[in-house]
Amino acid sequence: MKTTIAIIGAGPGLGLASARRFGAEGFNVALLSRTQEHVDLLAGELVDAGISARGYAADVRDPESLNTALARAADELGPVEVLQYSPVPSKEYLRPVLETTREELRSALEFSTLGAAAAMNAVLPGMRALGRGTALFVNGSSAVRPNHNYAGTSAAFAAESAYAQMLHDALAPEGIHVAQLIIPLGIGGGDPAHEPAALSETLWRVHSEGKDFRTFVTPLD
Repeated sequence: MKTTIAIIGAGPGLGLASARRFGAEGFNVALLSRTQEHVDLLAGELVDAGISARGYAADVRDPESLNTALARAADELGPVEVLQYSPVPSKEYLRPVLETTREELRSALEFSTLGAAAAMNAVLPGMRALGRGTALFVNGSSAVRPNHNYAGTSAAFAAESAYAQMLHDALAPEGIHVAQLIIPLGIGGGDPAHEPAALSETLWRVHSEGKDFRTFVTPLD
């Protein structure tokens, strides 16, 4: 039975690169983002390359839409064995702490932490039925080193990181691996290790090895 990787926050960079990498290993691919047209275009590229893929519209701040999309993906493509949670934060989450409102902090937590929890709750029963699974949480360096210039992501990524670490500890005895990839310099930017294809290879290695919780693409300064 073929299984599925569900990529939440799928885009033309890391999302598409991960889809290609895992698709090359025989996974079906479910691409999730807010706009159906967007994920349909990405899925079309994958299908043209011989990878079984479909797009599903869902908003990480709307748990019902996430549940519906992930349930459809499992029904249509096969059980979700790998979850990649990597939505791109809004610019409003990247403001200095003294300019960040309570509402913006709440929204950032919904986006990064509560959305991650909703996605994990949706796929965990299927992983348990399979007896295996991997959840990959992708964050920037503010997840482990708060930066007052980026208040929303610093607060929300730290909470997401703690949640993922607890999942790692709780689910390891069940054969379900929860891992975090820290990308200190962001995606791209000229460093070969930070290019989407290289990052997707790192994510594949993290999944296939199934050991450590946290991996840094490059060391923090």
